[in-house]
Amino acid sequence: MSKQIELRLTGSGGQGLILGGIILAEAAIMDGKNAIQSQSYGPEARGGASKAEVIISREEIDFPKVQTADLLLSLTQVACDKYVDLIGEEGLLLVDSTVKVPENTKAGKVVQIPILETASEVVGKPMVANIVAIGAINELLKVVSRESLEAAVLNRVPKGTEELNRRALEEGYKLGARE
Repeated sequence: MSKQIELRLTGSGGQGLILGGIILAEAAIMDGKNAIQSQSYGPEARGGASKAEVIISREEIDFPKVQTADLLLSLTQVACDKYVDLIGEEGLLLVDSTVKVPENTKAGKVVQIPILETASEVVGKPMVANIVAIGAINELLKVVSRESLEAAVLNRVPKGTEELNRRALEEGYKLGARE
């Protein structure tokens, strides 16, 4: 990682993307990097559009908000439509396979992978889609070490769900590696 990297994770409230952003930021800090994480919800928290932003840098971070996302993750059509214009021309648009990518996107690269289906069908719990997603993000961008990401996941998930979340992270890595 040479420069600051700006990530925007979007979906609907209740999908755990705020937690996903917190985990990525925590993993970056464990790796000795600087990180800032922020979030916002639509007017209705669960079900409305939600957005988590993470900035990771080896240098000091001057401005705490994502300006031009290097990666935009969208797990829902509503979130993709709402935030797709906020991605840089060299940015990576990562969407769930159920999301139709707008034809006029200016993203440098588009990756569609079955994040929600993998969480539901392969791992067996739809609620781990956020962990599948951060595994895929990290496999694609290598923003943090696998060791720190796993440690951050295990620090943040409810006790008793560690194995489930470890599997979700592994499935996310597999999805990211296919691209």
